[in-house]
Amino acid sequence: MSDGPGFLSVVIPVCNEADNVLPLAREIVAALRARMPLEILFVDDGSGDDTAGAVRSARAEIPEIRLLRHSRRSGQSAAVHSGVRRAHGAWIATLDGDGQNDPADFPAMLDALGRAQAKDPAVRLIMGNRVTRRDTWLRRMSSRVANGVRGWLLDDGTPDTGCGIKLMHRETFLELPFFDHMHRFLPALYQRQGARVMSVPVNHRPRTRGTSKYGLHNRLWVGIVDMFGVMWLRSRFRPGLEVVEE
Repeated sequence: MSDGPGFLSVVIPVCNEADNVLPLAREIVAALRARMPLEILFVDDGSGDDTAGAVRSARAEIPEIRLLRHSRRSGQSAAVHSGVRRAHGAWIATLDGDGQNDPADFPAMLDALGRAQAKDPAVRLIMGNRVTRRDTWLRRMSSRVANGVRGWLLDDGTPDTGCGIKLMHRETFLELPFFDHMHRFLPALYQRQGARVMSVPVNHRPRTRGTSKYGLHNRLWVGIVDMFGVMWLRSRFRPGLEVVEE
């Protein structure tokens, strides 16, 4: 039996993305409001600009918006984790706050989830796969290397683990071990919990507002170091233990 979403929580980590907040929120509403009840959680990760003010202004137009704020910058994984913990939906949709992920992809991802769960309720994560990247050559190169190494060592069957747009089962996510940069390894971590993961093709757009927060150091090399920690976590996990109270 499917336990797919009847109410969806959209979690968006943002840092210095004031100009992207309202356009992105409007696109999310256009893609999802007619389909199901939803909430949109912007998690402001210690922005130095007026991102929080932009979220408050957008909330006056779009009442589904909620604002969470970190007291200091803690990174994308921490922002996603904060949003998921405070979300109300059994399923979480995430996308990056830079406007490069396309909210119009969500309906097709929800359809894919529904079809998959009708056959196998163990499907708990739908990953986007950016078939055509609209990035600089450096970001494309670093992502290609990182995805290749991850696929080789973790064998998670996911071509684009760094894609920000995804659908996640909330309860399973909260069972995962939390660590910095964990958002890059969600397929392997979900599989560690016995869940199945699917990838679907999604659109990818060039950034038109704001500036990127990632470079070669914090995208490629850090991710490769973290991967060995994920390999260790998987080797130490023993799923399937049942506890009976008498």
